[in-house]
Amino acid sequence: MTISDTDAPAPTDGPSSEVESEELTLGATGVEAVGDAGPAPDLLGAEPDLVIDATEAATEAEDAAEEAEEGEDAEEDVYVPSPYDRPGRWYVVHTYSGYENKVRSNLFNVVASRSMEDRVFEVVIPMEDVVEFKGGKKVTVQKKVFPGYLMVRCDLDDDTWGAIRNTPGVTGFVGPGTKPTPLSRREVEGILQVKAEGAEAPTKRSRPRLEYEVNETVRVKEGPFADFSGQIAEINEDQLKLKVLVNIFGRETPVELEFSQVAKL
Repeated sequence: MTISDTDAPAPTDGPSSEVESEELTLGATGVEAVGDAGPAPDLLGAEPDLVIDATEAATEAEDAAEEAEEGEDAEEDVYVPSPYDRPGRWYVVHTYSGYENKVRSNLFNVVASRSMEDRVFEVVIPMEDVVEFKGGKKVTVQKKVFPGYLMVRCDLDDDTWGAIRNTPGVTGFVGPGTKPTPLSRREVEGILQVKAEGAEAPTKRSRPRLEYEVNETVRVKEGPFADFSGQIAEINEDQLKLKVLVNIFGRETPVELEFSQVAKL
């Protein structure tokens, strides 16, 4: 379909009357429309203020949801620094069992007297929480994970090696020959269990351990079966009771006893 020249609208010599009725006047505050156009109709049939309030509320709700999601992601991705990444390397030093604290104190004194704080950083006695039963009651006590050993974090050279090796109470480094072997990341993080901020010190471990074990032989201390020996068949930790197989008249008979009624052989 083509449009001929005769169908095109005829040009006008000047602006139409409609344009003239909507002249613009420049005032002090900007541009104002002058004419009979009147205010724009409210196409949604709602008050403008209410529409704006609803939009702002929806935006605030979306922002709050995004912040909550970011907070959850941050909690899930909490970075726990590893003791392996601290300056120096971790070595194991052998000492006399029962003298770990004394040797640790001696080592601190040697390091301070030789001004080696910038090369010997940390001396740790790994500890763990152990559940024991004493007098029929369950108590939690701290015990050394490796009696007779200390963990030392240092930059090892001839000077630091000599200072640590000659500390009173130290009998040597752990390693083949005279060359100490540093611990691997897995070993360090396994012994000094890594925990999040606000938790207990990483040098402590919580690993409940019973005083008695299944199949262990114990002696009955009191009751009708006093001085009998038997093998533990079951352990009831909640009720602090044991089921012991006692040999009576040539037959193993299960006897229920309290923790306080038996003793280790």
